[in-house]
Amino acid sequence: MEFQHKEDKRFMGLALEEAQEAYKTGEIPIGAVITCKGQVIARAYNRVEALNDPTAHAEILAITAATTALGAKYLKDCTIYITIEPCTMCAGALRWAQIGRIVYGALEPKLGYSTFAPTIIHPKTLITHGVLEKECRELMISFFKERR
Repeated sequence: MEFQHKEDKRFMGLALEEAQEAYKTGEIPIGAVITCKGQVIARAYNRVEALNDPTAHAEILAITAATTALGAKYLKDCTIYITIEPCTMCAGALRWAQIGRIVYGALEPKLGYSTFAPTIIHPKTLITHGVLEKECRELMISFFKERR
């Protein structure tokens, strides 16, 4: 279990790097990384403003990149690392992709899936939360504090 914990921190660190890129470009700082069998196959950050697309969340962009990389629509052997709890749209997309595992940093009490649709995640998907939680939460707090 300790090995998994170290891997979770390492890959969440990469998701945080993606979130920091989003922050620099004025996007809500959420980053996502998808791994398959210990290898990174997709990285993304929110691009809603840049693409003028309300669906251009980090998770959606990462799912698209991962399915393209694998040449398959299901991500059963994959793990997604997300800095913030997915919204219901992204949780639904992760369900359709049949992602094997979801790891996220901080809860999203206002818009997170667990508030609105806690059963939306695929029943076989494993969920871990709280990985680098403080860092993930502080990045979001800093972003919104600058804009208010």
